[in-house]
Amino acid sequence: MTEQPTERKELLQFPCDFPIKIMGRASDDFRAQAREIVERHAGSVPEDRVTERLSKDGNFLSVTYNIRASSRPQLDDLYRELSSHEQVLVVL
Repeated sequence: MTEQPTERKELLQFPCDFPIKIMGRASDDFRAQAREIVERHAGSVPEDRVTERLSKDGNFLSVTYNIRASSRPQLDDLYRELSSHEQVLVVL
């Protein structure tokens, strides 16, 4: 039996607004590193498109950037770099 090529249906229509949540230990350095990576891939993100939430005990911080995504490869590269950074615990 021969295998038929499969076509991956894209769920997102690009360009689109896309939220990316990054979690790590609460520190100014974490904020700066996360912003630097996001902006390297997505360009400048205005402050009104960034939200932060500190954990109950203040040990962890989640930062959500609402970026304008231009392609699947852009998002893949962004997730890959964020996920491999030593200060980033989770990327959603």
